[in-house]
Amino acid sequence: PELLPVMFATPRPVPGRRLPAIAGTTVIGLALPLFIAAGWRLLAWLIAAALWIAYQGIGAWLDRLPLGGDNLRSAGLVAFGRMTRAVALVTVLIVVAVSDSSLGLPAAVVYALAFTVEFGSTLVAYFGGGEKR
Repeated sequence: PELLPVMFATPRPVPGRRLPAIAGTTVIGLALPLFIAAGWRLLAWLIAAALWIAYQGIGAWLDRLPLGGDNLRSAGLVAFGRMTRAVALVTVLIVVAVSDSSLGLPAAVVYALAFTVEFGSTLVAYFGGGEKR
């Protein structure tokens, strides 16, 4: 029972975003041949890919902002941006799915898979890394 609190209480360095982003982007790339082979609408894949690019672009922009006690304004913006970017982009997917489910559902599935792979890769990198020094 003590392992779980210790695991989450151990300070660790923040993992890099590059490899998880590449893993998620790979999911998007691998989905294209699947869409072509299955005869699914390419517009659905394009919507997922465009939202993924927007998600990664916003993340890259947020990563450039300074953090820390001396930069409270930008730190607050980074926190708000990280919390809301996925919600805002998923809202777009919901609107598309409500207007045309045959377009929105495949786009949402591809985006969700890419997001899940990126998030899972980040968790593996975080918990697989050593303690923060």
